Amino acid sequence: MRIDLSPGRLLAVGSVLPALALSGWLLAGLALVFLGWFGVWQMALVGIPAAALFVWAGWPKDTVESTWWQAGSVFLVAAASGVFNTLYASQQYIVRRDPATYQQYAIWLRNHGGLPIPPGTEAFGGPDEALRFASMGFYAHDGAIVPQFMPGAPILYASGFTPALLGALAVLTVGGVTARLVNARSAWIGALAFAVALPILYTSRTTFSEIPSLVLLFGGLALVLAGRRMFLAGLVFGLALLIRIDGLRDILPVLVFGVVAQRRLLAGAVVGGGIGFGAGFVLSRPYFDYLSGSLLPLLAVCAVVLAVAPFVKKVPRWLPNVAAAGVVLGVLALAVRPLVETVKRPVTNPEDALTAQMIGAVQKANGLPIDPTRLYYENSLYWVIWYVGLPALLLAVFGAVTLMRKMEKPWLLPTAIILWTTVTTLYRPAITADHPFAARRLVPVIIPGLILLAVWGARRLPVWATAALLVVPPVITSIGTAFTPIERGELAAVQKMCDAIPDGSTVLIVERVTGDRLTQVVRGQCGFPTARVAYPEGENVPLEADVRRIIARTHRPVLLAAEPGQLTAYGTPRQVMALRTRQDERSLVKAPDGTWSLSVDVWLAMP
Repeated sequence: MRIDLSPGRLLAVGSVLPALALSGWLLAGLALVFLGWFGVWQMALVGIPAAALFVWAGWPKDTVESTWWQAGSVFLVAAASGVFNTLYASQQYIVRRDPATYQQYAIWLRNHGGLPIPPGTEAFGGPDEALRFASMGFYAHDGAIVPQFMPGAPILYASGFTPALLGALAVLTVGGVTARLVNARSAWIGALAFAVALPILYTSRTTFSEIPSLVLLFGGLALVLAGRRMFLAGLVFGLALLIRIDGLRDILPVLVFGVVAQRRLLAGAVVGGGIGFGAGFVLSRPYFDYLSGSLLPLLAVCAVVLAVAPFVKKVPRWLPNVAAAGVVLGVLALAVRPLVETVKRPVTNPEDALTAQMIGAVQKANGLPIDPTRLYYENSLYWVIWYVGLPALLLAVFGAVTLMRKMEKPWLLPTAIILWTTVTTLYRPAITADHPFAARRLVPVIIPGLILLAVWGARRLPVWATAALLVVPPVITSIGTAFTPIERGELAAVQKMCDAIPDGSTVLIVERVTGDRLTQVVRGQCGFPTARVAYPEGENVPLEADVRRIIARTHRPVLLAAEPGQLTAYGTPRQVMALRTRQDERSLVKAPDGTWSLSVDVWLAMP
């Protein structure tokens, strides 16, 4: 393989290399997880050759027209992004929201090699009606504990990838795709506008799944544009499901495109998607059960589209103009949606009740009218405007309308993915709508896609004007939180707690919030058999009779709770965690511009 080191070749390779390498690495890691042999050294021995094989198989032969300055600026933006987000990285180990769930999932894989997680019932003298081994982000299933979410992101984090490194790879991928579809002259603008957007900063600083998913989706696009190994491009697309089950929606246009024009692309996407879907089904079946209300309709939509697509012989003459008009009407509909609709969800299950309780508390903190059933989805288009700016949105609409009317072949698949995912996600974001947490929904496709379309729409403007229009607005939004790391000190606080628990102990958590947050932390990170004691509905602590019965059967019991008064009936409490740090703001109707304080206290008693 002859290596061409011209700037255009480096930029072309840079757009596909991260996705190829991650795909091989993920498949190797998944195999080791199923075998129960996962570990850092095992991944080095198996993952590096697998990643190298993918890189060799998908090495692009094409190039883009670029100078050293144009190509170098994209790599420079990517490197700066990685360094900046490393400096301001957060530490989320206490399971309060999704990042810590991914973190604890990764810690378990790194320390134990596979799934499921044994509950350690024998340390508590066997089963008891008041013992609970599940906790936030970790389900009880078939006598074991299984983590929520797909295994792809934890495999990456457990094997040494950091969020900031993955964020830098995402910036490089977006910049490379911009160079392929627009031009190298504007590639650095696309990379920079993407890198400074608040949701990208946010998800590049902690253990989310959206950034690695983005690398695979846009890397798959780059492979299609390179015209290199369509089966491999489809496989990369399909493996996005190994990271996020929402990837099934994102790759639906790929399946259609494959049915109509590229059967090898379709075959690769089906194989990759099958691997991802199958892995999630086996490793986290309760998660699939929880999502069944939205997952089954999505599968049905995929089946119908794939059944109809083979009958599409040619594009009707009227379709380009109708599609262009649809873009404009769709944006207008989303813009006026808050005036005609208030999206709500009635409470029908315990998960809805917890969400409603949180929304009510956030509304009170934000000074808003209290209505815990509100979802705020009607504001979703304005979320986009917060984070990329109105100029970027208008330029993206202009670019999309132009491309729809022209039906330019290289843009067909990228535009289909961007528009399909944008419309379906903004219509139903399916996430608790406090920001910046909800901003993660915009990361895998919407923000990079709209920036790509905006760069195309502004291609005839002077470079300085394009840069000002696309970079300045997101910087203004991001500046309020860009230099404030969150949840610093959690790792040290958890380690202090772990060190305070005597060797050989069995841990009982006798308070609701501590049980939700720390059951898997103590089990997986500290390494002790751990369970919660069930509490009556509406209470935060269990019945004393239940606690004493379980203590009598438990091997070397240690009790944890949030306050000393919750432990005094069983022993002398001492504080083992006193964390004082900052957390995300929870903003419902405006862009986040600060952080909130966070306190976590844990007390220990030995009965």
